[in-house]
Amino acid sequence: MSNFDPTDPWGDVSPWDATSQTQPPATQEPPVATPPVAVVDNQESVTLSFKGGTGYDASLLVIRAASLSEMNEKLTREAAALRSVLEKAAKVQAYNTSLNSSDKTTQPAGTKPQFQNGKIINQPVAAPAGDSCPHGRTLREGNGAKGPWAAMFCNERNKAAQCPPLWRQKDGTFA
Repeated sequence: MSNFDPTDPWGDVSPWDATSQTQPPATQEPPVATPPVAVVDNQESVTLSFKGGTGYDASLLVIRAASLSEMNEKLTREAAALRSVLEKAAKVQAYNTSLNSSDKTTQPAGTKPQFQNGKIINQPVAAPAGDSCPHGRTLREGNGAKGPWAAMFCNERNKAAQCPPLWRQKDGTFA
């Protein structure tokens, strides 16, 4: 016989260690069938979405209405408020993007990444004085096991001909 007490959550015996000494009754009442609940469809049938950019990180503003005519009335009636909300959302989106950008120095503010043949083309940065790399350099930053890092990498596509990277030093310079 087990000492398991289901009403004592701090008991010393695990319910998995307890063996069931009682058998369920042979005759159980069948479960009571409840009538189905009537589902009321309150979903609106027209949705208009405004995306604040092209990327996955862009904000999304959604307006819903029951019909196209109601959407048209809503947009006409609320045009000034909608304009204000979109302008504020754009400012919040720009601020949020600037806070969460992990690669702030690679891409200057106001520029978009350049794509060529499905690949991101890195924006070249000015190499430090005395750098002998003739191919140009691209700044990359990240967070590694030892903390944040930054390096300027050679833009030469042929790896065998690439110049060695310049790593950011403690004083902020690259060597």
